[in-house]
Amino acid sequence: MSTLPSSVDVAIIGAGAAGLGAAHALKDSGLSVIVLEARNRVGGRGYTVQAAPDVIFDVGCGWLHSADQNSFVPIAEQLGFEVDKAIPPWRDRGFGDVFPEAERAKFFHAIDAFYDRVEQAALRGEDCAANLYLEPGNRWNPMIDAISTYVNGCELDQVSILDIEAYHDTGINWRVRRGYGALMAAYGASLPLVFNCNVTLIDHSARRLRIETSLGALTADQVIVTVPTNLIADEAIRFVPGLPTKVDAAAGLPLGVDDKVMLALSEPEALPKDGNLRGLTFRTDMGTYHLRPFGQPCIEGFFGGRHAKALEDAGEGAFAAAAMDEIAGFLGNDFRRKLSPLCESRWAHDPYARGAYSHALPGHADKRAVLAAPIDGRLFFAGEATSPNFFSTAHGAHDSGERAAREVLAAIAEG
Repeated sequence: MSTLPSSVDVAIIGAGAAGLGAAHALKDSGLSVIVLEARNRVGGRGYTVQAAPDVIFDVGCGWLHSADQNSFVPIAEQLGFEVDKAIPPWRDRGFGDVFPEAERAKFFHAIDAFYDRVEQAALRGEDCAANLYLEPGNRWNPMIDAISTYVNGCELDQVSILDIEAYHDTGINWRVRRGYGALMAAYGASLPLVFNCNVTLIDHSARRLRIETSLGALTADQVIVTVPTNLIADEAIRFVPGLPTKVDAAAGLPLGVDDKVMLALSEPEALPKDGNLRGLTFRTDMGTYHLRPFGQPCIEGFFGGRHAKALEDAGEGAFAAAAMDEIAGFLGNDFRRKLSPLCESRWAHDPYARGAYSHALPGHADKRAVLAAPIDGRLFFAGEATSPNFFSTAHGAHDSGERAAREVLAAIAEG
């Protein structure tokens, strides 16, 4: 870890995937670079904990989405992290009778038809709320909405269909056996970092930029801002002069709410490795459960949207209680004694995240490009919300950091 310098060529705000990508891209540039991180760790919304002696838990992002195009896959290989290529449990690995195969087939038919309607409307250039394309009265609408809370962090009434259509997914999803957050921590280990350094103001009124932080002030020729949109929209970092266009763009790309809970499982042989359990198919307020990820003796629960926000607001332990109630409802009340809480996330209450990942509100799908645009050859912006096609992902954030670094170098070359 570095101490806060008084002056650098490039200051990077945030040591999440975007900040790490930018710092690595500038590593051999000859420029003096510092990464300023408000937390006491790298990774941002990528964070791995040892939840129990035999349970590793990715409190944040856990899947290498679009793994065949994911820039963290070669990084994992370079750093000696094992990549697990087993099929994800989402679609075809349902467990038990609570959501039988025939019903799953009907649901997947309904959700595929919904996305077909969204695609056709998006091709017509309509930028409106996705819930308008639900088939009226369809029995599966609440569950389609639930899937949106997992994918977008919000219900369908809050997300633009143009944003849904812009997202690129190759359908290949892998995992990092030691944890995605652990991979990011290793990736950031060699970088010049200052922890517990909360940036509160960036003054770009003079030739050099002045950055005020909780550890003091410094100046820089260029700054790359990689903080989540909710912090920009809330003006947790103030810009002088103000940047109303950036604040407005960030407000149109809010972070939804997604959270996870890890439950210890005392008799793991009762459940299949890497299975899926969900069954409240008539409701949007429902969890989905990954049984024994990597064969570990645990169940990982996932909650999204307004339901997740309500559970966060209910306080510590609410996710575990809700998960144990649902699982006991599926598998019988005797099963409850096999479960005990280990760990849970509360990303909306994290002061340096204030949510999980971004979605474009209806009418705001164009704001990703607005947020990403450099200002003056001195202020640059990165982060998952600025990615045109891989938003809401760690690799999208990482790649945006590399893009911002290229923009810095181009601005310097232009003089």
